[in-house]
Amino acid sequence: MVFDHVTLVLPGGMIAEGRLRVDEHDRIEALGRADEVPISGGEPVYDGRGGYLCPGFIDLHVHGALGRDAMEGTPEAFDAILHHHASGGTTALALTSVAAPLEKLLNLLRAARAWQAATDGRKKTARLLGVHVEGPYFSPAKAGAHRLEHLRDPTASETARLLLHADVITQVTFAPELPGALELIDALGTRGIIRSGGHSDAWDEDARAAFGRGMEQVTHLFNAMSSARRRGPYRVAGLLEYALSEPGLRCELIADGHHVSPTLLRMAYQAKGVDGICLVTDASPGTGLPDGSEYRFADRTCLVRGGVCLTQDGHALAGSRATMIDVVRNMVQLAGVPLHESIAMATLNPARALLREHECGLLALGMRADLTLLTRDLSVTATFVGGEAIYRPS
Repeated sequence: MVFDHVTLVLPGGMIAEGRLRVDEHDRIEALGRADEVPISGGEPVYDGRGGYLCPGFIDLHVHGALGRDAMEGTPEAFDAILHHHASGGTTALALTSVAAPLEKLLNLLRAARAWQAATDGRKKTARLLGVHVEGPYFSPAKAGAHRLEHLRDPTASETARLLLHADVITQVTFAPELPGALELIDALGTRGIIRSGGHSDAWDEDARAAFGRGMEQVTHLFNAMSSARRRGPYRVAGLLEYALSEPGLRCELIADGHHVSPTLLRMAYQAKGVDGICLVTDASPGTGLPDGSEYRFADRTCLVRGGVCLTQDGHALAGSRATMIDVVRNMVQLAGVPLHESIAMATLNPARALLREHECGLLALGMRADLTLLTRDLSVTATFVGGEAIYRPS
């Protein structure tokens, strides 16, 4: 098929009055200005009506949607979550755990593998990349909505059991200052899993040691991480400042308009640049629920109040209500980031983090036709996986 009357969004800019062709193998066969990509008489043409055509969004951090939690580990929960996030332009995502006993984490990993096997070749929903294991290796001082009784230090025996499922683990988030964290970094690195510091009370030297060992990313920048404080008479950086100052550290950023203020969004962009940020939603089961709804998350009752997901006592954020189009739009409107750069933070950068930039995250010849079509005011018109529509507004 051919996408016509679109502005193509590339990492370096835009191609106005563009056109893109998908071949019979669901790959991008041609793209460019309309006069460079002719249309033959027999191929179907999708009229983009002057909107933006960009790579499908890739979300590294999704807990749930519509009251369903990834930790349920059921096909029904996965289906609801994947379908809802497709409505926000997401074509691939990593379901994300909470701090939990090991057997519950293993159940989620087994369920994700079964889902991937059962849906191999299916094009009716967003792709499941695997599981982001967020916790249980957190600092009690930075637990957020996660339950304190489930937090623990990483051990070689527990890591070995997790890594029996390394093929479905995309990322592990851990506090780099914990005993055993450096050894965990070593073990994850041998399996190509993203090693991400977060929910951490680390000092500067803890962050530096972890980065030297192979930590390559931090989880939800500004949220649940240490910042500069006094040690005796001296002011010492925390994980936040280390992440902002180290060019080699990639940063997740929840640009939902609540987790991080506009000024902090601009600070992150100025410090890390377009290449150093992966936009994520950290979407909770409250995503897609109306205001006033209650839901279960991290073994506690949470609620949607004033458009924000909170623990029942209102003392902590409990994930977000965002889909990826929300965080992309907010980077443009709240932080003043050019649209093509904001989209790169939601597509190419997470693809690179996953070492999948050869197959997705970019409009280029030979790439998978995972595509998102946006209106000029940045609403999702349609989401395509392998060239087939998985979402269109009713």
